[in-house]
Amino acid sequence: MRIVICYPVEQRHLEQIQAAAPEAEIVNAGQERIDELLPTADVFIGHAKVPVDWNRVLDAGNLKWIQSSAAGLDHCLVPGVITSNIVVSSASGLFAPQVAEQTFALLMGLLRSMPLFYRAEAKREFIRLPTDDLRGKTVGIVGMGGNGRMLAKTLGSWETTLIGTDYYPTDPPKEVTRLMPADAIDTLLAVSDIVILTLPLNETTQGLIDDEKFEKMKRGSYLVNVARGAIVRETSLVNAIKSGRLAGAALDVTEVEPLSPESELWDDPRVIISPHVGAQSGRRVDDTTDLACVNLKRYLNGETPMNIVDKKLGFPHPSVTWKPVDKPA
Repeated sequence: MRIVICYPVEQRHLEQIQAAAPEAEIVNAGQERIDELLPTADVFIGHAKVPVDWNRVLDAGNLKWIQSSAAGLDHCLVPGVITSNIVVSSASGLFAPQVAEQTFALLMGLLRSMPLFYRAEAKREFIRLPTDDLRGKTVGIVGMGGNGRMLAKTLGSWETTLIGTDYYPTDPPKEVTRLMPADAIDTLLAVSDIVILTLPLNETTQGLIDDEKFEKMKRGSYLVNVARGAIVRETSLVNAIKSGRLAGAALDVTEVEPLSPESELWDDPRVIISPHVGAQSGRRVDDTTDLACVNLKRYLNGETPMNIVDKKLGFPHPSVTWKPVDKPA
């Protein structure tokens, strides 16, 4: 069995993977050689950030399992992979604590008018400006997967009212007052003071938040997107902010990345932008390798990997989603 790796591993990570699969050949392709070597893989662990000829991979007929090092799977869930027998598992839930921290950094910065204060600081102006509060707000979380559930747990201590939507609206976190089906998003938008997007990108969610959806939101509400940028139409977002429909937006992701220097979002003091760093962590590669090794052992033992996804939906069922408590000692 040949395992091709494409995430920034060190030698110790390769040794850890080798220990989990002693009989396998481990090949560290990196981004530089992933397109060349992926067709030779039986197992692929990682995330190709460069173009990959998936038709050539499928024609080779070797690949049996993809363990993504990312939660989002738009990098590998091409039509041919979706209809194939290739097993796909994600890193869903693995970086939920980091995504929650990034969400809080963005949201608190938005509510406490930090862009305005940063601008005043640059001018050496010590001026009090209006701010807003988190406590007492109704927060709607769109997508109650690993990231959404971690956010609910974190927000629960802030005297907020939490509601959510999810494709699997079952077993809601105790902090959530009401968990509705995914198609009830309009109900969530209408009553939420803050809307946080944590849902995956797929055919259904591409461009989901458009002019029509912004019109459903409360005037003066806030939008936080820590999911995928293409879920929100940038032109619709700009219009919603200009019209006053939104009081502000915090974005870790944008429809086109990197965000164009000409985008109107850059200069608007009601917008905070970070460059898709929500899942960054000093332990990211270690944690990814831990998950990969757990799943390698399961795969080699004929067991179902954690985070195995429904390839048409692009995410795993909650019952098999990795949780921080699953981390091996």
